[in-house]
Amino acid sequence: MDLIADLQARGLVHDTTDLAALKARLAEGPLGLYIGFDPTADSLHVGHLVGQLFMRRFQLAGHRPFPLAGGATGMIGDPGGRSEERNLLDVETLHHNVERIKAQLSKLLDFDPGPYQATLVNNADWTTSVTMLEFLRDVGKHFTVNQMTAKDSVRSRIESEHGISYTEFSYMLLQANDFRHLYEAHGVELQAGASDQWGNIVAGTELIRRRLGKQAFAMTHPLMLKSDGSKFGKSAGGAVWLDPDRTSPYQFRQFWMQSDDQMVGTYLRMLSLRPLDELEGLFAQHAVEPEQRAAQRALADEMTALVHGRDAADHAARAAEVLFGGDPTTASAEVLAVVAAEVPRVELPAEVEGVRVHELLVSAGIVKSTSEVNRLLGQKAVRAGNRILDEDGLLHASDLLNGGFLLLRKGKRDFLVGKVS
Repeated sequence: MDLIADLQARGLVHDTTDLAALKARLAEGPLGLYIGFDPTADSLHVGHLVGQLFMRRFQLAGHRPFPLAGGATGMIGDPGGRSEERNLLDVETLHHNVERIKAQLSKLLDFDPGPYQATLVNNADWTTSVTMLEFLRDVGKHFTVNQMTAKDSVRSRIESEHGISYTEFSYMLLQANDFRHLYEAHGVELQAGASDQWGNIVAGTELIRRRLGKQAFAMTHPLMLKSDGSKFGKSAGGAVWLDPDRTSPYQFRQFWMQSDDQMVGTYLRMLSLRPLDELEGLFAQHAVEPEQRAAQRALADEMTALVHGRDAADHAARAAEVLFGGDPTTASAEVLAVVAAEVPRVELPAEVEGVRVHELLVSAGIVKSTSEVNRLLGQKAVRAGNRILDEDGLLHASDLLNGGFLLLRKGKRDFLVGKVS
């Protein structure tokens, strides 16, 4: 299956300019493409994975990706999808965000020297030195206000109570100029992005046609949506970040494990780098035994390995097994450290022989009182590792697991990790 056919079969083609011409150009040899990511936060989130992996698919097919960190456009903010003006970031914060995002973009693409090498670019490098008069002469003159206000996101903002500032109104022109610059400087002929970027992207093809007399191409992919139809974004409490300090590899993996049955097939087609015929076999297996969650597990393992590395993915998977009833005595110190980061934790004395669990459970908030601990011990409901504790609640040195960890479990789902200090 050729690249465009594969993208279409995965549901990754939303809009394109002259598809026949693009197919012909792809058949001629390596093509440069870019997708931009604005650094409005210091991490990308799962909604950005579609675009990152979109570039990866082109790279695997023998083309050259140019991921763009929007050091300039990030100072402005795209008005799309917003009801009011976004807060402007100071230069120091913006620089910090760009550097963090650069590292994340580098994980999913191959930047090693070679004919299909990815090249990371920052639009601040060619934008900040341009004067206002130069920009108006070289870019602004090629667009009418009628064209710009015809864009849905701009029109909706004009009609809203907040309106739209000239600052955000100019975003489309800045993005169009990015495409023009990358076409001239690097031979980038295709800009891709999410479907809500279509107006901005085709503005770039129009600027290239008007200023350079050349044909460039535009393609968008659908947004990755939740089961309720809403977008993945940066809203407080709802974002799933690619930065492990914001969303741990364990939490990241569990997010995919919790995918709805109705959405997991869509996510796998859009995100997985596995061939489609392999995925169809997986879907057939999932349809017969949905309770085994084979599709969710495949999605979770692949995405976590891509974003955080194979070791982190394996440790997260093993930690999930421990927290969902697996044998903790066989878990490595690295896996137990992952568990410890996800549950309440207490420090243990150097000698644990004879320590009572009562104080540990109460101090961690697992139970409210020592009398409740006594009741649970009488019900055989407290374990240290695999050992059901006696009614006296005393720990033994042999309860310590790899790395000096102690794993206490109340009932089936309440855990406490102790670590020898």
